[in-house]
Amino acid sequence: MVAFAGTLLPDEVRVALGTDTYAGVSLFRHANVESPVQVRALTDALQAAARVRPLLIATDQEGGQLNALGDGPTPFAGAMALGAADDEGLAERVAAATAREMRALGVNVSYAPVCDLATNPLNPALGIRCFGDEPEAVGRLAAATVRGLQSEGVAATVKHFPGLGDAPVDTHHDLAVVSTGRAELDARELLPFRAAINAGARLAMSAHLAVPALTGSADVPASLSDAVLNGLLRDDLRFDGLTITDALDMAGVNAGVADPLAAALAAGEDLLLGTPVVPLLGRDLASTEQAPIARLAALREWLAGFHQPDLSVVGCAEHRALADELAQRSITLVRDDTGLLPLRLTPEQRVLVIQPRPNDLTPADTTSTVPALLAEAVRRQHPATDGASVAPEPGAAEIASLRALAQRTDLVILGTDAAHLRPAQAELARAILGLGRPTVTVALRTPWDLPTYPESTTHVCSFGVLAPTMAALAAALFGERAFTGRLPVRLRQPVAH
Repeated sequence: MVAFAGTLLPDEVRVALGTDTYAGVSLFRHANVESPVQVRALTDALQAAARVRPLLIATDQEGGQLNALGDGPTPFAGAMALGAADDEGLAERVAAATAREMRALGVNVSYAPVCDLATNPLNPALGIRCFGDEPEAVGRLAAATVRGLQSEGVAATVKHFPGLGDAPVDTHHDLAVVSTGRAELDARELLPFRAAINAGARLAMSAHLAVPALTGSADVPASLSDAVLNGLLRDDLRFDGLTITDALDMAGVNAGVADPLAAALAAGEDLLLGTPVVPLLGRDLASTEQAPIARLAALREWLAGFHQPDLSVVGCAEHRALADELAQRSITLVRDDTGLLPLRLTPEQRVLVIQPRPNDLTPADTTSTVPALLAEAVRRQHPATDGASVAPEPGAAEIASLRALAQRTDLVILGTDAAHLRPAQAELARAILGLGRPTVTVALRTPWDLPTYPESTTHVCSFGVLAPTMAALAAALFGERAFTGRLPVRLRQPVAH
């Protein structure tokens, strides 16, 4: 699966796709995406250049934290919002709508769903990309996502096998090692993968994660392990689709391995996931084994059975209404000890909304492309609203300035994003709460913020910062909508391990 930088098809890629060496192309937001019209033109050009069609064209259109196809597609909240809504039918409808838009743009493979369990809050690579931490619930929602995607002709990819949830580090930056035993893996991490595979998922993405209980080594990632790819995934879980590595520019697969590309193929990977940094062009890596070739041919035959929707489906009114429904059903009230909600304010009372500037926690993240929208959403409910957009890691002077602003207001709505990973945000929250002003705290992304400022008496989780979610959050705060979400993870003080 080759990749390249550019919004037009480079000549060297056009020539390469005319051979039978490459299965397809992965598109990345920062490298290949400007607009729906441009993406459709690019994917049309890719298919025209392919020797064997349909070419696999894949991307990370997960929703929520990771939207690889830019601002044109409908801004659906991500997996953890679906976990908070806890409705398989809704998950399937959202996945189907996402797939229709992907197909209209010419993309036929989704690097989703994430089947990892959100069990380690200190892993910044996952967070709200996971459905939750309860294996059965995650399995149901992952299976529903597979069904929804594939009902509209987009092949689903279960990831990151055999489960990144307990990883203590981001595998973009280092090889993670998980010491979980085989029995616990069977009962916990592997359960969502079994459910998604049984739902018919056509691809499985391996993790750059060492699991000694499976491989006998703390140095070999699952993506390079025959025991994981063949012994566990194919023999035990009966997966008969295509396997694919996680991205090959990640440090987790390059730690101590001379040639990870050859090692991945030798271990049983069918597809290698190139990036603009590791484009794979010019490497003679085509497999001569018949099983991967047959699996690729079967996927292409399946993909060919679906038509391409008109581009007008991208961001259409029906899908935006569905995005609003998901957002509204996911907003979760965690605590309201003093009965502050719903907010009842006189027109002259002033509200201060504090929101960290949207930012990326990991390379698998497009949040930095989203503007800070919470103050605007609250202002539509209550015009006497002031907004303050702050640094993700506010310094002492910024904290002091915001504290002074809060002293002069009647109500504070304080958003944090991953305060459990950013002590300065927790310090800001404690400084504001210490004033004794009526304050609503909101965990805008990961739900583990409250234990870092437990003195908050009114706390909400939104599981994202996209526009539909911010509008739904404001509506719930002011009583226009009910809080119907549930916490899909257990809240506890994160402990490094």
